[in-house]
This record gives sequence, C-alpha cells and structure tokens, in this order.
Amino acid sequence: MATDVHAPPAPPVQPGPPPALTEAEVAPHHGCSCHAPREPHGPFGTWTELVYAGLSGAFLLAGWGLETFTAMGHGVTRSLLLVSYGLGGYYTARGAYQALRRGRFEIDTLMLVAAAGAAALGAWAEGALLLFLFSLGHALEHLALGRARRAIEALADLAPDTALVRRDGLEREVRVEDLAVGDVVVVRTHERLPADGFVVAGRSAVDQAPITGESVPVTKHPVDDPVAALADPAHLASEHRVFAGTINGSGGLEIMVTHRASESTLARVVRMVTAAQTKTSPTQRFTQRFERIFVPAVLGFVVLLLFAWVVIDEPFSDSFYRAMAVLVASSPCALAIATPSAVLSGVARAGRGGVLIKGGGPLEELGTLTAIAFDKTGTLTEGRPAVTNLLPTPGVDAQTLLQTAQAVERQSDHPLARALVRHRMGPPATFAAPTATDVQSLTGLGVRAVLNGTPVLVGKPALFAQGEGPPLPDALQADVARLERAGRTTVIVRHGASYLGVIGLMDAPRPAAPETVEALRALGVTRLVLLSGDNHRVASAVAQQIGLDEACGDLLPADKADAIRRLRADGAVAMVGDGVNDAPAMAHATVGIAMGAAGSDVALETADVALMGDALERLPFAVRLSRKTRRIIRQNLWISLGMVAVLVPATVMGLNLGPAVALHEGSTLLVVLNALRLLRAE
Repeated sequence: MATDVHAPPAPPVQPGPPPALTEAEVAPHHGCSCHAPREPHGPFGTWTELVYAGLSGAFLLAGWGLETFTAMGHGVTRSLLLVSYGLGGYYTARGAYQALRRGRFEIDTLMLVAAAGAAALGAWAEGALLLFLFSLGHALEHLALGRARRAIEALADLAPDTALVRRDGLEREVRVEDLAVGDVVVVRTHERLPADGFVVAGRSAVDQAPITGESVPVTKHPVDDPVAALADPAHLASEHRVFAGTINGSGGLEIMVTHRASESTLARVVRMVTAAQTKTSPTQRFTQRFERIFVPAVLGFVVLLLFAWVVIDEPFSDSFYRAMAVLVASSPCALAIATPSAVLSGVARAGRGGVLIKGGGPLEELGTLTAIAFDKTGTLTEGRPAVTNLLPTPGVDAQTLLQTAQAVERQSDHPLARALVRHRMGPPATFAAPTATDVQSLTGLGVRAVLNGTPVLVGKPALFAQGEGPPLPDALQADVARLERAGRTTVIVRHGASYLGVIGLMDAPRPAAPETVEALRALGVTRLVLLSGDNHRVASAVAQQIGLDEACGDLLPADKADAIRRLRADGAVAMVGDGVNDAPAMAHATVGIAMGAAGSDVALETADVALMGDALERLPFAVRLSRKTRRIIRQNLWISLGMVAVLVPATVMGLNLGPAVALHEGSTLLVVLNALRLLRAE
C-alpha cells in the first residue's frame, strides 16, 4: 500500500515551558462582537446567557398573549415586553458596547437600534422578538467555548505531578517540573511514567496507548550503554524509549530522563492542541464580512431618511415613520437566525442519530470532506486483542492447544493473556481449562508453568529461540511467519518437549468498518487513510482487510499531525480517533471526530464531532446531514438577503409598516421552517 503521508518524526520542540493559555487562544475573537467570548458572570454561571434568552421568550409570549387574547391593560403587557427587552438585549447590548468601543458598528448594534425603532413605532412585540431570537442563537453557541480549556486541562492531567528520582544514591520525591535531563526516575508497577526517557534497569510491559495508540503493551528493557543513549535518544529502538503519561505494567523500571517536562511528547501534544483549537465556519466568515459593510450602511441610510423632510415637503413625523419602517425592514433578523436555526436543527437531528456535533463550523465542514484519516485501535478495531487463529501441530487438536495456553495465562493481567482466557470453543459446559501451577512470568517473553507435572512454556517466538529445549519445527516457523505477515501477534505453546502449536491474536476490525468505508466512498470521499501508532505491518493488514486506500504505522502524535497537514493541502480532511495520541491530528484536521464511549476525555474535548456509543456506522449519516445542512443554510441566506433587498426599496417608496413587518416576519418564519426540515433528515 502507498505510504505517501508518512514522514519522519517532527523535530524536537525548542526548550521552554508551554505558553500560558489566554482567553484569545482558547476562544479567539472572530471580528464580530456577537461571537466574542462572554464571561459567565451571573446567577446561573455558564448557563446565564441561555437562561436570560429563555426568560426573554417567556415574557415575550406572556405579554403578546395577554395583549392579543385578553383585555388586559397596556401597562401590564408593556411591562412584560419591557422585561423581555431587558433580558433579551442584555448580552446583545454588551456586545454592541464592546464593538462601539473599538469604533465598529456590527449586527449587535443594528439589532438594538431596530428593536428601539420598533418600540418607537409601537411594535413592542416585534422588537422583543428580534432580541429574543438573536440572543437565543448565540447563547447556545457560546456554551461550547469552555470546552477548549478543559481539553488542555485533561491533557495536563495525564502526567503525574511528582516523580521518585534517585540522586546521589538516595531516592527522593520531586516535582515533575524539577526533573533534569540525565536524572534516573524509579517507576513502580502500574504507575504512570512522569517523563520521557529510556530504560536503564528493569523489564516491564508499558501501555503506550495514551501516547502512541498501540493496541497492546510494549515490552521495555534496558539499553546497553546509557551514556551513548543519552547522547542520541531520538534514534533509540522502541523497546527502550518511554513517554510521559504512559502506564507501567507489572515490572519495576528505572528511567533516565531525556527531556524536561516542558519538552516531553505529552507537552508537545498540549501545545499542538492549543495551537489549532478553535475554527470558524465558512458561513460565519461570510456573515461577518457582510455585517461590517451592511450595518453601518443601513444606519447611515436611516439617518439620511430622518432628514428627508428638509429636502421634500413633508412633516418630520412622516420622515421619522419612513426611517423607522426602513430600519425594521432592513434589520437582518432572518439573516441572524439563518445559520443558527439550521445549525440547531442539524445538531438536534445528529444527536437523535447518535452523533454529537459541537457547533456550526464542524457541521458545515463535514460536508466538504475529500479525505478521512482513521486511527486504528478503538476506532476501526474493537480496541482489544482477540484470538483469530488456532494452528495446532499435527496430532494436536485446537481445543487442547487453547486450554493449555489458558491454564498458564489465567493468572496474568496482560491484555494478550486476557484475550486467550476469554476465548471459547464449543459450549461453556464442555470447555474448561485445567489449572497450572508454579506460574512464573518471563517479562517481555512469556510465561513458564507446570501442568500435570510437566513444564509448559507460552510466549513469543523469541522465547523459544534461546536454546532451551527443542527448536521450533520448520512447519511451525512457517505458520508463525504467515501469521505475522498478516499482522497477527503470535503466541507459541510448548508442553514438555512437544510443541502444541501457535495462536494468532489481533485487534479485530469492527464489523461495521468495511460497510462504513464503502458508504463514505459512495458519498464521494476519495481518500481513506489509516494512521496508527502500531507497527506498519499490522496497520497495513487492517487497512487491507477493511478496504482503505493507504496505511501508515509507527506514528507518534506529531507524525499524525504532520500527515494531516499534508492531506489538508489537497482538500478538507477529517481525523477519526479515540485516544490522546489522536488529539493533535484532530486539532489540525478540518474536522476532528472522536469515538464516543471508547474515546479518551481529551479526544472528546478536542474533537468537533463525537460518534456516541462507538457507532462508527453513523459517520456516513453525519456527512450526509452536513451536506443537507449546507444546502439549507445557503437557501436561508438567499431568502433573508432577498427579502431585505425587496423590502428596503419598498419602504422607501412608501410601503407601510404593517405589510413590511408581515413580510419581514414571514421571511423569518420561512427561514425557521426551512431549517426545521433537517429534523427529519436521513
């Protein structure tokens, strides 16, 4: 398979602590005050803006209902509408004030002036409706801004705060930030590693899934020459290198530190996620550019109309009426909700379909994808190894081979051992493995035990190449080579002097993966790529089995991010993953997609889209929904802008306020109804 997205690891990050996160970095200002970060000051915390918008709508409905259907006095109904004005316009007024301080007239300002103009003409309910709809759309959008900072915090929590370091023959606990290059750190069993480095003493299997995404723990053993290794740590073999944030197995390790905390692989992940956290949708960029021209132009035109009585022979009251009618007619209420209404409907429909989409940008951009890159472990595969092949030697049945392996492995907590123990042949009542005794772990190689008074060895091929006992038969070696070429992890079983056979294990593809790939290809996604931390042989085998176009293995997080950047040069690309190691690639992709239940907190926070319940088969549905949402957003923009283009000259030429309001609100209703069609999208 082609591997043109593969590249050497990124160069080391320059020394220095990670930059402090600012509000602008986490939720940058996009040039429109309605999109600026709003601090959650208020009685309801981060929900205050949404609560205010909801209460504004409630008071609006109460005031309009009493005025329309009862004989309640104007004082009561007017008071209710004034409260609706205050609640709906509070955050809009703040946005307008911030924009005016920068010398800019934006849509916040125009909405406030339009609402005031409606009130001046006695159309209090319409003014309240303008503010309610405007505030509701943006309140929902702003709730997502806090996710960026939580993603960075989740990343930082992976590494422990302290480390047990050996200095001058003594062990002492120090802060991770105080570790120096060359320090020797002691890591006990099942602890997280505090720093990047290499093993100088001990043997253990390390779970590197949080950083590299590898499906099974990697056996680590000491380097031969620590001094030489420290001089060139980047070129050490993977069996020696370790990373901060990974999890030690059942053996103790001593690690020599090669990078300070601010330069570790984990720290680089933090910086990469920070650098590419927040994106703006194409429609948002269009409306922002439009607002910068449209809003001041409308306000200037209305001011001119106020002085029409100076040029033409009419009373000031007629000029004021015409100016206010133009102001209400040109207020972009339909434009303001054209995108939010479609986005909310699309997001709601996606949620019912098992897909969480974090806002309008990702929802729109899903429909533009030309390439999708997938992580392997937990994304295209089940996320845990399983027995795929039982190849007994002649004269041995498969059940004897499996039961012997299970008898030895049932006391181990290694993922491969658990996979062997889980596997069953035939009904449970007829399948029961015997119990081995004197079980001894051979770290990195396998297990030795005694079964029915005879020694048993279960482990890697390397265990049987050490010269003890009879050599591997040629036929068995051929079976092992064939399984490994197919991407299997192999476990050989020997009982006494007799080889019982070889067992192949693999993190099996999800049943839905091939169908999902075909559905995406039918939708026009032309490039489907696998990016994995597993070795390239395994990655290629999985990609071929599922039907992907390309596969790249042995990738660290920075390598995945580099591959995504290269894919983006040819068009929009999504990254689908479930681990911390996928977070930088997700952040640099056009759209980051996380597997829900299996995904890490970091991947879920960093991603723009989450497939809930690990439902990979919902990805084509999300792409189809995005394309329909984009079509409806374009239709809504044409409706809203077209109505403004018709109403403004019509009101200038004498169209009364009543018909102008009816047409204006009719276009708003049409936009909303058009957006609601997304709730039934398939």
